[in-house]
Amino acid sequence: MNNYLNEFNKKLVSAETAVKVVKSNDWVAYSHFVMFPETLDRALSLRAKKLTAVKVKTSTAMHPVKVAECDPKQDSFIYNSSFFSKHDRQLGDKGLAHYIPGNFYEEVSCLKREHTARPNVAMIKTAPMDEKGNFNFGPSTTFTLATCESADTVIIEVNNNVPVCSGGKNESIHISQVDYIVESDDSLLPTIPEIAVTDTDRNIAEFIMKELSDGCCLQLGIGGTSNAVGNMIADSDLKDLGFHSEMMNDSFLKLFEKGRINGSKKNIDKNKHVYTFAMGSERLYRFLDKNPSCAAYSVDYTNDYEIIAKNDNAISINNALQVDLYGQVCSESQGTRHISGTGGQLDFLIGATKSKGGKAFICLHSTRKRNGKVVSNIVADVQGIVTIPRSMAFYVVTEYGLANLKGKTTWERAEMIISLAHPMFRQELMEEAHRFSLFTRANRKYS
Repeated sequence: MNNYLNEFNKKLVSAETAVKVVKSNDWVAYSHFVMFPETLDRALSLRAKKLTAVKVKTSTAMHPVKVAECDPKQDSFIYNSSFFSKHDRQLGDKGLAHYIPGNFYEEVSCLKREHTARPNVAMIKTAPMDEKGNFNFGPSTTFTLATCESADTVIIEVNNNVPVCSGGKNESIHISQVDYIVESDDSLLPTIPEIAVTDTDRNIAEFIMKELSDGCCLQLGIGGTSNAVGNMIADSDLKDLGFHSEMMNDSFLKLFEKGRINGSKKNIDKNKHVYTFAMGSERLYRFLDKNPSCAAYSVDYTNDYEIIAKNDNAISINNALQVDLYGQVCSESQGTRHISGTGGQLDFLIGATKSKGGKAFICLHSTRKRNGKVVSNIVADVQGIVTIPRSMAFYVVTEYGLANLKGKTTWERAEMIISLAHPMFRQELMEEAHRFSLFTRANRKYS
């Protein structure tokens, strides 16, 4: 340990000193989600007038991004994110955040491809060094080690409030791989308030509950519907459930504490609760700290659809913004306004589809309000980015029902999807289906 402490002290510098390694035109990669390196970000932003065209990238920044806020003309910094958070979305509305398209599973392989913009500098928040010289990535294993391994220079921002999340695989970096160490102000990790569950969410969850069985292996996204499903499972008599998800959140805690999840029926990672990042309450972070029943893996494992499919009865539950009459799913934009990202939605849909007995659910409210007017989320054709092509759509669920689109013709799909719309929009959608030549004489007529 003394040797590692000596090496630690040699590499320990101030944040202001560490960020001096960044040069104009560099790519800088930050760590992700609640592990956003705010100390290093703040220090780098102070160099705005001394640098030009530095490209900064992360995923789902859970702190205000100082390098973007300080430079509205983007002379010094161009900020990019592979999945928009609230902060990213606000910057995006001002033209100050740019999206990096891609499936979550591919983040690791992209860093290893030729002609990919590999980072010149990696800035990574971690837990304190352990006695063997390792820095744990906390609740954001994701593609963090791959980022470090592809970077020319690695800077670690140590925070004593980061939980040590047991692996898994690729959940830490050794001090020998680190160039500079910075001590942060030890601020608490951002917490995510529990999203309120509406009656509509409960109605959707009830349809999904009928499709679940003992021993199934869950992936839950974030949002009111996922919370509603989690609450219902917690209060049900389902047992021996497994957990293999990209995200660990507080819905999992409820299921664990009620004894619904133990992983005993999983074919791989038996009795382990697998995830690649966590966002939630302080209680969740404390639960994860040095908990050997939870396994943090890098995203090329958790989101590999071949790995997902190795567990029987894999269940994927995710949200969408729009679904059209063809079965195309838009989950990341409203028109040209970017909202979130592709993330792992397609990864888990494919994995659940390939799993023996697996099912993938895309959930959405049938309507939303826009400028005080009720509009339909079931549309003739999507008005945004297609996240899931029609060829891969599985179950679609609204508060009006559930439709399994696999193997269905275009005219069968159109009728099923219209049945999921709010009644006030069904006649209009039927007319659009006729206009698109999607209906036949066999189709039901709506009035």
